[in-house]
Amino acid sequence: MDLTIEKNLQVPMRDGIGLATDVYRPDADSRFPVVLMRLPYNKEIPVLLFLSGDILRIAQAGFAVVVQDCRGTFQSEGEFSPYFQEAEDGVDAIAWAAQQKWSNGSVGMMGASYYGATQWLAACENPPALKAIAPFITTDQYYDMWTYQGGAFQLGFMLQWATATFGIGEMSRRLQGGQAEREDFQAAIESADGVSQRYWHLPIADQPQLENLAPYFSDWVEHPEYDDFWRATAPRERYANVNAPALNFGGWYDLFLGGTLANYQNLKNRVAQRLIVGPWSHGYNGGVYPERNFGTLASDGAADVTSEQIRWFKRWLKNEDIDSEPRVKLFIMGPDIWREEADWPLPDTIWREYYLHSDGMAASIGGSMDLFPPSKESADTYKYDPANPVPTVGGASFLPGLFIGANAGPRDQRAVEQRNDVLCYTTAPLERDTEITGPVKLILYVRSSALDTDFTGKLVDVDPNGRALILTDGILRARYRESFSTPKFLTPGEVYRLEIDLVATANVFMQGHKIRLEISSSNFPRFDRNTNSGGIIAHETEANFIIANNEILHDETYPSHLVLPAIERN
Repeated sequence: MDLTIEKNLQVPMRDGIGLATDVYRPDADSRFPVVLMRLPYNKEIPVLLFLSGDILRIAQAGFAVVVQDCRGTFQSEGEFSPYFQEAEDGVDAIAWAAQQKWSNGSVGMMGASYYGATQWLAACENPPALKAIAPFITTDQYYDMWTYQGGAFQLGFMLQWATATFGIGEMSRRLQGGQAEREDFQAAIESADGVSQRYWHLPIADQPQLENLAPYFSDWVEHPEYDDFWRATAPRERYANVNAPALNFGGWYDLFLGGTLANYQNLKNRVAQRLIVGPWSHGYNGGVYPERNFGTLASDGAADVTSEQIRWFKRWLKNEDIDSEPRVKLFIMGPDIWREEADWPLPDTIWREYYLHSDGMAASIGGSMDLFPPSKESADTYKYDPANPVPTVGGASFLPGLFIGANAGPRDQRAVEQRNDVLCYTTAPLERDTEITGPVKLILYVRSSALDTDFTGKLVDVDPNGRALILTDGILRARYRESFSTPKFLTPGEVYRLEIDLVATANVFMQGHKIRLEISSSNFPRFDRNTNSGGIIAHETEANFIIANNEILHDETYPSHLVLPAIERN
């Protein structure tokens, strides 16, 4: 099918600002349903256009695909303000698309990451022409599991995103508009290349290179609690307004997996939802990592994401009947297969509690984990020094370097496990294949010498050769143990029960493998370092560092344990 392409139409918003918009549509005198993508990363870059679906295939399937630079980015007018502008602009863009002579009045939306956010923020306004969305690797709010996680600032992602993505993008826009010189652009490049060094810079709030290019970074660090600033843009606060069915895509190693799952779970009983999760990290959907190859079928291409989107939009934008499809499709790591399921969490989940033991030995040397509650056991103690944090190795990270996403994912943790501030609890070699698919939660009974400190947990698959690949992890800043809105400091020496969200996974620990839990108090630079002082961390320096003596209790009174979703089918 031949296509007509229209470039850089200036679509007016309600305040008169024009947003640069491209249209890809069948070359025919007819009306078509519209699929809209709104992104802040430059609609002229093909790799970003095709990040979450092939727009040309979708157009050739009989849709008009509309792609728009968000307000204040690249060829669009106005000033960019992440999240806060996308609801009204999204509603206006949908209305414009529905009214065009080549449109049949039905509009869908698609796209990954931030252009998943543009979908949910528009959907929360319930515009009448919006009939369906297909958000890819995005979340349910922009506080927890985006800017923060467990109350800890996602330093690795946020500084990289503001500097290398938005900062360079904004300087490129200014250069093209004659508002900057090439020397300014070179300075922005050097700033982006220096992010790895700037992770160590304190205070975190002191980022002069971002004051002009990405001033919103300061807003992010000045709101460490879930307050009205974050509530104003959180889709989760407006679920009741959403009537557009959603095809949700996620990745087991994606930054926003928790929010993707939350969107599906919280809306599945009131509006049609589907969920597809692959072995993907943020920005990389190939499924082949430096230390783990999930096979040919693991990529988004093999999974044929575009086909899923076309079927979804045919159903909701063209009212074409399709065969009934299971609501959930998951890639199961271990056997490395795709599997269809009735729901998430899986209806036949059995929640198994794996208890921590150390039998008087240092947990970093010989801690164990099994299904039997502990009796009288001594606590395990380690020192957390913010001047010497545990380094980030893989997982749901987004750090600088070549192939950001490919450097995330299933990395070997053995070097990290040698540190004396990392506790390891490991099962005996498994006598049979053991499937763990679903949400993962860690219950810790802790004691600390500090007013505030962090606790981290990692779920790890250990093969018979000792290779220890991370599956999923999480963190909790202790001051937020009761609420992300109202911090409450610790009383040094007192025992507290902490519940740490380790998000989710879908993995078969094969016979002979071991299940391992790692516990520590830092994961840097993925998360900022807790100074242990109880102060405002974004404003603190090395002078505020306090070494914390942290304890993990596991006895009859305080049975610390890992809660795993076991799938035990014949």
